[in-house]
Amino acid sequence: LGNDHILRELNVLREAAERDKEALLHRLGRTELGDTIIGSTTTLRAVMERVDLVARSDLPILILGETGTGKELIAREIHRRSLRASGPIMRVNCGAIPPQLIDSQLFGHQRGAFTGATDTHKGWFERADGGTLFLDEIGELSLSVQVRLLRILQDGWLERVGSSKPIKVDVRVIAATHRDLATMVKQGEFREDLWYRIAVFPLQLPPLRERLEDIPQLVKYFAERSAVRFNLPFQLPHQEDYALLASYNWPGNIRELASVIDRAALLGNGKTLELQKALGTVQPASAPLPTRQPSPSAEKETPILPLDEVMRQHIIKTLQQTGGRIEGPTGAAKLLDINPHTLRARMRKLGVHWNQFRKKAQSDPTETDYII
Repeated sequence: LGNDHILRELNVLREAAERDKEALLHRLGRTELGDTIIGSTTTLRAVMERVDLVARSDLPILILGETGTGKELIAREIHRRSLRASGPIMRVNCGAIPPQLIDSQLFGHQRGAFTGATDTHKGWFERADGGTLFLDEIGELSLSVQVRLLRILQDGWLERVGSSKPIKVDVRVIAATHRDLATMVKQGEFREDLWYRIAVFPLQLPPLRERLEDIPQLVKYFAERSAVRFNLPFQLPHQEDYALLASYNWPGNIRELASVIDRAALLGNGKTLELQKALGTVQPASAPLPTRQPSPSAEKETPILPLDEVMRQHIIKTLQQTGGRIEGPTGAAKLLDINPHTLRARMRKLGVHWNQFRKKAQSDPTETDYII
């Protein structure tokens, strides 16, 4: 009877845990736990190769990239592949903590250390002991906090606010920022010794505008998530919408794309994805643009091209304008606002041969900027 009672209690707890899991997945718009890294075999392949190289070491890592490029996702993947995977991973947004509380939040405080400190509090470093601490937006830390952070990275000891007793912690630090830390070091806004300490193995994440070939897969992933979250039928964009997505600059990167898909799903109400409305590219009916209506025959003469073909033609047009130049202030990469290596890889994939545009190179034998 005792064993039967214990089994019943365990079943009740298991069912409650399953319900909590299902509720969490529904709020997140997912069907299973775990993170998905889209582009790991394409545009993020080089990044993931570096993740493999460094994951099992204990080196500090600095992840660089614009806001919304997935820095936290990469940090969690590094932790998952590391020898600390069974330990905790804690994320701290350094820019969201008030300056007067940053010491207490990171390093903890003793009871009575200041007004309102009614209990002893463990900081993020102690809570991450044996695991990984992800310091997001590390460039927002004050110089005084940077000094104490440097000590922990060097010898693994910290002191709580209001205490002189050192505490040993075993934590791997992964830092991230969208700011230019090298420039901040030159301007005296970031400590040079801390910069050298955390930038042992930097990872640079490309912005979404340099990952156009991943957009269809990203859209599919976020559309499935939106359908689950809002209890709507799963819908994919129309073919012409992909060219619209590729032409947008995405200042908010993948985070912005996810929000746009959520908004498009709600506006479409399960019937379609209203991407033009979600991006704000549709003119209101009360203020139509003065455009000439094309004839039916003209509409038939303008077929919808595949996204790869649109990209190919745009790259060719740019190379024609630059005379085949890839890099430099007047090169195609600069005009397209894309990394030169990314542009070359995309040209190889799309079958664009640079040498047919090298008019300038033929007239100037010293020109060396046409090497693919």
